[in-house]
Amino acid sequence: MPKIVDHEKRKRQIAEATWKVILEQGMEGATVRNIAKEAGLSLGALRYYFSTQDELFVYAMKLVKENATERINKIAASELPAFEKVMAILLEIVPIDAKTMAEMEVWFAYVFYTRHKEDIFAAKEDVIFRGMEKLLLYLRQHRVLRDGVDIEIETERLYALIDGLALHALLEPQRMDKERLVKVIEYHMQMICV
Repeated sequence: MPKIVDHEKRKRQIAEATWKVILEQGMEGATVRNIAKEAGLSLGALRYYFSTQDELFVYAMKLVKENATERINKIAASELPAFEKVMAILLEIVPIDAKTMAEMEVWFAYVFYTRHKEDIFAAKEDVIFRGMEKLLLYLRQHRVLRDGVDIEIETERLYALIDGLALHALLEPQRMDKERLVKVIEYHMQMICV
């Protein structure tokens, strides 16, 4: 009797192996051979799912993005008050636990790897920037944002803050731990909210 393979599950398994290799060996070590070995597959089996390394990377990064988006959508659909909802969403974007730390490390490695490869992934099409704008407009709509806050400038500032905190949390996790991340984001948000 032939073995039935769940192809989507197998692709996820390969993507997770890709993340693990990137975390342990960096993008330089994320060769198809190393990823196949980590996934417990032959090169041929891996190539059945992903014909090129770039195709595999794109899938693996889309999965990181989907995981984060799913968590954020759950928060967005919750009944939390506007300020708490925005805080919870912002805390999903910065690395505050082992899972989000790994996702962020893989994401940054990938973004730097692809910054000169326009053809494989639109890393410059940063949905986080647009997300910051949407969060600020949401706060304004719910009359939580202070009067006179310039949405365009504040979007840039909040984006820079979140991106910078994420990078510092990766580079200096002992200094920029969850408690400190929460305090810095909360402090900033309280300055622009009523």
